[in-house]
Amino acid sequence: MSAQRAKPLDDKRIDALLAALGSAKATLIAVSGGPDSTALLVMAAEWAARRGARISAATVDHGLRPESAAEAAGVAALSERLGVPHATLVWTGAKPATRRQERAREARYRLLVAHANAIGADTIATAHHLDDQAETVLFRLQRGSGVAGLAGMAATSERDGVRLARPLLGLAKADLVAFCRTRRVAFVEDPSNADPAYARTRLRALMAALAEDGLDAEAFARLARRASEADEALARMTEAAEARLGEGPIDAHALFSEPIAVVHRLLARRIASAGGADEARIGLEKIEALALRLSEAASGRRALGANVAGALVRLTAKGRLDFGREPARRKPLAMGRRRREVEKTK
Repeated sequence: MSAQRAKPLDDKRIDALLAALGSAKATLIAVSGGPDSTALLVMAAEWAARRGARISAATVDHGLRPESAAEAAGVAALSERLGVPHATLVWTGAKPATRRQERAREARYRLLVAHANAIGADTIATAHHLDDQAETVLFRLQRGSGVAGLAGMAATSERDGVRLARPLLGLAKADLVAFCRTRRVAFVEDPSNADPAYARTRLRALMAALAEDGLDAEAFARLARRASEADEALARMTEAAEARLGEGPIDAHALFSEPIAVVHRLLARRIASAGGADEARIGLEKIEALALRLSEAASGRRALGANVAGALVRLTAKGRLDFGREPARRKPLAMGRRRREVEKTK
């Protein structure tokens, strides 16, 4: 354990951890009832009492386990003892049979953002910690992410106009469990965290094995920090390159004179803008493959067209590269209707 992590979680350290919340009009604390978010709730309540800050809490009941309603009620009771307003947000409707954790996470954020807007909170604080960061980096490493992905979770980000704050990224889960026990606050353990059917559970087992050889959570966090620094540098290079290339159609030869990592980012940005897609969700493999095809076509003075993420990318033989929305595809006529259409023209 590092010297930083060995420091006690006293008032001074808690104030430092939650300092980023000081600029919020109001903060919504996302609390599941596990040790991580329970620790965050207690810290935030103590911090808010000292600072006079406005906070509230919310628990999302996904309805995926019989115990979830009771766990949400437990968080509500703790919040009441701490003097923190609490709401239980229920995920209603049919539950997915596949990609359950991913879709539950999307539903959780959707409900939290909606509730934050309803109560006038401009910030949502989550209890993601050092071990979560390490798992995220390893997960993305397995899937071949680039520098942006290996940067892991940012301390602050934005979702649908609401700021997401992750003030506990520097703390290990063990620190948060110890904090709850020191404060004599009960918490629950989600049994799905031990279910090997989920990728995150398998990653935790792999993390334990890697840690034995020195590749522990802090090492992954260090990789994330350095990747984040490189990502920031590339972002600035991309902004400068985009300014040089200008708006509208661009010169493909000028584009490919830039470093390839900058080319990939410029392509992803233009495609996302033209196709209305989320830039972060356009796979790097697709961008790499497109960049290679465009580079080869431009060198050979050949025209090329490609559809990527809802955008139509067009390269002329003269090297002009343009991006537009992919045209809607016409649905094929049913056989009977097609026959009638043909007969009308006879």
